[in-house]
Amino acid sequence: MGIILAILLFSAIIIFHELGHFTLAKLNGIRVDEFSLGLGPTIIGREIGGTKFSLKLLPFGGACMMGEDDVDDQSEGSFNTKSVWARISVIAAGPVFNFIMALVFSIIMVAWIGYDAPVLSGVDEGYSAMEQGMKEGDVITEMNGKSIHLWKEVTLFNLMNGDSDSVTVTYERDGQEHTVTVEPRQLEGDANKRLGIRGTGEYTKAGFLKSVQYGAYTLRYWVDYTFDCLKLLVTGQVGIKQMSGPVGIVNVVDGIYKESAPAGWQAVVLNLLNIAILLSANLGVMNLLPLPALDGGRLVFLFVEAVRRKRVPPEKEGMVHFAGFALLMILMVVVMFNDIRNLF
Repeated sequence: MGIILAILLFSAIIIFHELGHFTLAKLNGIRVDEFSLGLGPTIIGREIGGTKFSLKLLPFGGACMMGEDDVDDQSEGSFNTKSVWARISVIAAGPVFNFIMALVFSIIMVAWIGYDAPVLSGVDEGYSAMEQGMKEGDVITEMNGKSIHLWKEVTLFNLMNGDSDSVTVTYERDGQEHTVTVEPRQLEGDANKRLGIRGTGEYTKAGFLKSVQYGAYTLRYWVDYTFDCLKLLVTGQVGIKQMSGPVGIVNVVDGIYKESAPAGWQAVVLNLLNIAILLSANLGVMNLLPLPALDGGRLVFLFVEAVRRKRVPPEKEGMVHFAGFALLMILMVVVMFNDIRNLF
């Protein structure tokens, strides 16, 4: 059951991404040749309104085929006959729809269980936070100038800045704002440096407006989390062997389902919502990276065209995207190999 839920969840996120491309293409009068879920041979296909809707054999990935790579197609309704800004909107719509999906799920989750406010339940002896006068009830609002709205943001900041010599913390107490400089310390028994602060672990219930507000903060957290993971990858702190692809994601979702199922359907749904927010935000960020073959890479060429008012020679753009696609396929094979190896 967990594997089925994982495939359905992953498929829904991909479909919504492609739906973004499809929707803006139709709004701009662009012909869509095929809208598909999955990769490989077609299992089921049906043409509706000039578009073939199909289900492919492999339940990973998807496509909205608009003929964007066929530069010779100058027929009515083709992608390449539209204005550069129309084409930009179509390409950007996929990642934007992923962010919309993540935001909606975040709002639902906050409305359901509330949000983890960055309120201290206490401070530990021997650490700088106590020496600087921080205490139970303080509400953290900034860390090194970065605004904080959720306790999970405090946790992520500490994880990414564990080697810092000092952290500037701004907090509120009785309506008054205070700023202190806290020194992370690693005392006996600590696995890493700590500030010596503890969260309440409680969730604050929210009405509709608060749910929207803190849903947006939750989305921002997962976007920041994705960028921080990319930073670890680029700096070599995390290797390719630690990356996961579709197979790994399915395995993780299956494991979480098995762990949460005994607690009831609500625990299962909440865990799946949390994973969906992460995956959808992650897909949105990754597709906006300015890398060849990704939506972000295509946007780079389109913005260059908008500035120059002249299209980059199609053969040169095609070569760049082909090289990027080849490298992407190699990376996918490596990641899938890692996922399969980790299963055993």
